Amino acid sequence: MSDDLGVTALTTRTEPYFRRITMNAIAYQMDPLRGLEGLSTRVQEVPVPGPHQVVVQVRATSLNRRDILLYEGKYPVPMTPGITPLVDGVGEVIALGEGVTRAALGDRVTGTYFVAWNDGPQSQKNSFEQYGANHNGWLANYILLEEDSVMHVPAHLTDEEAASLTAAGLVAWSALTKPVPVGPGDTVLTVGTGVVGLFAVQHAKMLGARVISVTSSPDKADRLRKLGADEVIDRKQTPDWENTVLELTGGDGVQHVIDAVGMPTLPKSLASGAYNATVTLIGAFPAEAGQQPGDPTGYKYLGVRRIAVGSRTDFEAMNRTITEYGMRPLIDRVFPFEQAAQAFRYYTEGDPFGKVVISIP
Repeated sequence: MSDDLGVTALTTRTEPYFRRITMNAIAYQMDPLRGLEGLSTRVQEVPVPGPHQVVVQVRATSLNRRDILLYEGKYPVPMTPGITPLVDGVGEVIALGEGVTRAALGDRVTGTYFVAWNDGPQSQKNSFEQYGANHNGWLANYILLEEDSVMHVPAHLTDEEAASLTAAGLVAWSALTKPVPVGPGDTVLTVGTGVVGLFAVQHAKMLGARVISVTSSPDKADRLRKLGADEVIDRKQTPDWENTVLELTGGDGVQHVIDAVGMPTLPKSLASGAYNATVTLIGAFPAEAGQQPGDPTGYKYLGVRRIAVGSRTDFEAMNRTITEYGMRPLIDRVFPFEQAAQAFRYYTEGDPFGKVVISIP
């Protein structure tokens, strides 16, 4: 049974699904011109899916550095005023538009970062269509997803863990698996202990690599070792940490560098690389004044690249590996839905070690 909009689920849903609808639904919205002060709430009507669209009742969502850069106006894609923020989330499918085959009622799903990048090379056009930037994101009771955006999550993960994969988890995976996957015998250097760096440690160990991590405190060093890092360097105790990386690799350097800090650490990351190494910069970095003197590559033949998260196919491959190894993302703190603003502030001011999650009843 369907109506003129092509909606099937809203008219054929069984009674238990009706009970799960929140009658006084809320969606947060963001005015980027006002920064965090522009985060406010509005009443949300349950979306009606069109053909090949899915409605998800949200259970949890989480923050990324990208979300902060958006409302600060420092992200390459401008935020649409009034948009619902956040690109990471998980929830239950409660309605299906006509023709949907990638999901069924009751499925627990997340969504892709980009609205329309399923596989193959990324284009400029599809890179500018993003949830939480110019398509409504996950900080709401409900989200409307395009069918191609739907991703099933590993069954062993909690909602908070499953709401942590789309951005940081996938970009770390893409950095380690493209164009040539990391494997046994490779050494990976991770720079930074934000969530991308933490995922990079976990993914690299699943792929069989040796991991050297650079961090900024003894406490974080201990936690990185527990996460799986084979060697950890405290950059405050060892400012010339690139020399230590070379010593740990017999003077050869590492095959892969995952640098989630940016321009301040790039020269040392480059100096840590072996011949034919790959250095991957992760993040949308605001412009830095000035230039580094000399040749930061040390005259080595190596590649430097920047990547943009990953495709749906990449996401599927990552989830299969996470399921195989039973890997769990690190969660630093979970905030209730009504404390979303506090979650944003904690993310920017609290130096979290792991994902900052917002739970939605």
